[in-house]
Amino acid sequence: MLKELLKPEIQELIEHRKWTDLKITLSDWPAPEIADLLLDLEKSDRVLVFRALPRDISSEVFSYLAYEQRDSLLFDLTDDETKALLTDLSPDDRTDVLEELPAKVTKRLLMLLSPDDLKEARDLLGYPETSIGREMTPDFVAIRKDWTVDDAIAHIRLFGKDSETINRIYVVDDDGMLLDDILLRYIILAQKDELVEHLMDYNVISISAFDDQEKAVRIMEKYDISVLPVVDSEGHLVGIVTFDDIMDISQEENTEDFHKISAINPVESGYLYASIWRLCVKRFPWLFLLMFASSLTSGLISLYNNVIQSFIALTFFLPMLIGTAGNTGTQSATLIVRALAIDEVQLKDWFKVFMKELFIGLILGAVLGSFTYLRGYLQGHHEFNLALIIGVSMTLLVLWANLLGALLPLLLKRLKLDPAVVSSPFIATLIDATGILIYFHVAMFVLE
Repeated sequence: MLKELLKPEIQELIEHRKWTDLKITLSDWPAPEIADLLLDLEKSDRVLVFRALPRDISSEVFSYLAYEQRDSLLFDLTDDETKALLTDLSPDDRTDVLEELPAKVTKRLLMLLSPDDLKEARDLLGYPETSIGREMTPDFVAIRKDWTVDDAIAHIRLFGKDSETINRIYVVDDDGMLLDDILLRYIILAQKDELVEHLMDYNVISISAFDDQEKAVRIMEKYDISVLPVVDSEGHLVGIVTFDDIMDISQEENTEDFHKISAINPVESGYLYASIWRLCVKRFPWLFLLMFASSLTSGLISLYNNVIQSFIALTFFLPMLIGTAGNTGTQSATLIVRALAIDEVQLKDWFKVFMKELFIGLILGAVLGSFTYLRGYLQGHHEFNLALIIGVSMTLLVLWANLLGALLPLLLKRLKLDPAVVSSPFIATLIDATGILIYFHVAMFVLE
């Protein structure tokens, strides 16, 4: 990376306080590289280097920093420097900064904004926390359908420099209602006197500002578009969401799901930037809950003490049966959770899922059950009852775990809960308890 090659040179400029040379050197660097460089510097040097950056570059670099680094920089900057920084940030990046800070700090920063920026920030912060309205930018170019192409191009030239992107130009009526979007190249290639309306197909894809951010990710992936218009409840165009914003949202959502699947409360900041105590706090609640659930499993085993004493060999195969069932349930849950996340499976498809996983469970159970029957027969000195108990239990456990892992995420979705909480440890612990009941009931039935 660039910072690895030139970091010694940068360190030398910092040590000799050659801020002008540093400013010239960093002016040619990409913003993400400068952000990486800042993270490698000592805190005192980090602030000095940030202050040396050109104003137009510093705001872009700031948007690439993690939340902790943003907070630290804002704390060390003067009010004038902070005001200039917030003014230069794009509205969506400014909203990201303000919503992550403590309420008192946010209130102080809001007072530094100009009246127009303050109104804009309050409007964006007024949307629900996980809504796409928080991530949109109100900087876009809109034209009218009764304009000529020449009028539209003149308007784009005048206001396009302040827009987040001009790949797509939006057509609105006099009340600001979204009518259509047109690729810029179609406008450029059209005749100057042609009406904008002749370029329209009235087939625009949009999203409500109150919709969840994940919905925006799915829409942009489905229709393969780099910009998504955002409308209010009445259909007025209020902003746009761009591909880079969606990538950030997608990464955050995927990270959150990974954490939940592993029974960890989501860690908002990166792993390296989170404190040891914070990581412990995020992991402890689930570990305590799962430990308590495991103790119930131990209690269930004690209930079947008489069965175990009469046929001690049953305990030898218990880890294999429970472990296989847990893995089966985890596989099934992972497939369904992912299918729900990308809208491949809907709640209405529950019966299709049930029937599909029923047959899958029967096939997997029959194959694994046959194998365990044979193993039990050979390892148990040709004891038929032992082999039968193990083989039947494996078949039933795999079938049960497969159905449980597939249907539980759908049930949670129906209850408006996050299916990702059906994590591997949670599924495994639940199957441990129910698997013991199945195993020993089969044993009691066969032995009696």
